[in-house]
Amino acid sequence: MLAARARKGLLLVSAFTALLWVIHLVNVLTGARLIGWLGIDPRELTGLDGVVFAPLLHAGVGHLLSNTLPLLVLGFLTFLEGTRRFAVAVAASWLASGVGVWIFGGGLTIGASGVVFGLFAYLIVRGFYNRSLRQILLAGVLFLMYGSILWGILPTAGSNVSWQAHLFGALGGVLAALILRRRPVPGGTDRRRQSPAR
Repeated sequence: MLAARARKGLLLVSAFTALLWVIHLVNVLTGARLIGWLGIDPRELTGLDGVVFAPLLHAGVGHLLSNTLPLLVLGFLTFLEGTRRFAVAVAASWLASGVGVWIFGGGLTIGASGVVFGLFAYLIVRGFYNRSLRQILLAGVLFLMYGSILWGILPTAGSNVSWQAHLFGALGGVLAALILRRRPVPGGTDRRRQSPAR
């Protein structure tokens, strides 16, 4: 069961990151016009569609490379919980990041880093909501590996990095963890494991 889910998750996340590279190639071949058309232009109605499309676009190979590996690792680990949880975590991170940038952003914004921050935050906090030692230990390992990226949620003067995308993406991940937390069964028993009365 877990092995099958792992294979499916690896295939799905790999396909998504491959799609990002294909879109980047198309963007380059069209003279980067997709960025102007589909990026998030804060507080402009014409830029609102960027909430949906901006994470698919990147400014260059370096920008895309910086998001590719974290997306593969964090996306795969999130998918191991199941398709529904993966979808909720990605959607919450994607939308929260995009809406936050559209309201508070400082300029035309693109890139999947908001989703990366969202998945990272989701994986970090879900264990505490679920009271799962295994998930908390995984969160510790991830924090050691990627914890330094959290500096990216702080405002940075004179930088082209969108801290708003990072901050609101992370908040979306925390929201997803809250929505998907495992609720205890009343009485402290798991009804799914109870045998029927005879």
